[in-house]
Amino acid sequence: MRTKLYTVAAASAAALVLASCSSGDSGGGDSTAASGGLTGEGSGDSCTIEGEVPVGAVLSLTGAAASYGESQQRGLELAAAELAEQDGVTYDLTIEDDQTDPRQAITLFDEFVNDGASLVIGPTLSNAAVQADPIAQEAGVPVLGISNTAAGVTEIGDYIFRDSLTEQAVIPQTIEAATEQFGLENVVVMYSNDDAFTESGYEAFAAALEEQGVEISETITFSKSDTDFRALLTQAQESDPDAIVVSALIEAAVPLVTQARELGIDVPIIGGNGFNNPRLMADAGEAAEGVVVGAAWNSSSDNPENQAFLEAYEAEYGAQPDQFAAQAYTGLKLVDQAVRANCSAERDSIQEALGQIENVPTVLGEFSIDENRDADHPAVVQVVENGSFAVLE
Repeated sequence: MRTKLYTVAAASAAALVLASCSSGDSGGGDSTAASGGLTGEGSGDSCTIEGEVPVGAVLSLTGAAASYGESQQRGLELAAAELAEQDGVTYDLTIEDDQTDPRQAITLFDEFVNDGASLVIGPTLSNAAVQADPIAQEAGVPVLGISNTAAGVTEIGDYIFRDSLTEQAVIPQTIEAATEQFGLENVVVMYSNDDAFTESGYEAFAAALEEQGVEISETITFSKSDTDFRALLTQAQESDPDAIVVSALIEAAVPLVTQARELGIDVPIIGGNGFNNPRLMADAGEAAEGVVVGAAWNSSSDNPENQAFLEAYEAEYGAQPDQFAAQAYTGLKLVDQAVRANCSAERDSIQEALGQIENVPTVLGEFSIDENRDADHPAVVQVVENGSFAVLE
């Protein structure tokens, strides 16, 4: 289902200029599949490309992950609007809904590849990425994941990138901070074992807890569609843990946190990336207070890119952004930077330029893409205070 079509004239923001980029053959896929006229003249802000640059985005706008996808759509829309005010490069950005269904994501990736997209953004969930990304990899079409945090996603191939920190990058810092803050010695771990993202989060939590010398007294699994956790929480309570560690999507996180407090469980609850959603506070209310969540972004960051983003987002939507909006916004700006690096929207050129992004000031902080095509920037440990995320200090 086609949800939006944007055509925007875009140029790099001054802050998003590559320190250095060299042109050359990446040895990758067939760039001729993309539309013609995608190589221009100049570079950076002076780059001019005559043809429209086709970019596809596959987001979960309906279904279980819709709250994440909706935030991502807003982030992309805001970035597109800002880029439209510039000259030199015109983007034809098409956003499609995968309905939180990996099969639909596969279909949409196939369509974008065959329609000549220069790059595909998404999909929202890691389990969809694991199934859809190989289609783009085989065709030599770059993919930029903006929320895929499960282990192994970029191992699919050399055309797969992400600007989202992995659970393996964020969770160790979260557990280290929580162990120091709360004196953790033993915990109960709960996770949904039917989703690649939450399973990866569990694995990262287990490794981080072992590293900190914290005992896992019990591991409890559930389905991502479950909403009644009272029996499982009662089981967890019997272990008398110092904290409950949870890897779950927001649809499970809200009732789990709410029911835990209703049962009188007052130990800290430590969540994975799926907890990074304003719905946690909006829907769980007072029960969300004190929940600890590792994150790739926090609104309190005072870097100028973030402050400008916060102001623009609130002016446009009358609300504060979340991490998913921030990562989507950054993603489109990074795409523009990659296009302008060699003044080319050919697939191989974008793939090469994305791999050379280093120490770029962004909404997410100083940003690089490492040798594994993963995001590299500072993480932050948050705690819910007075209905919003604050930095755990």
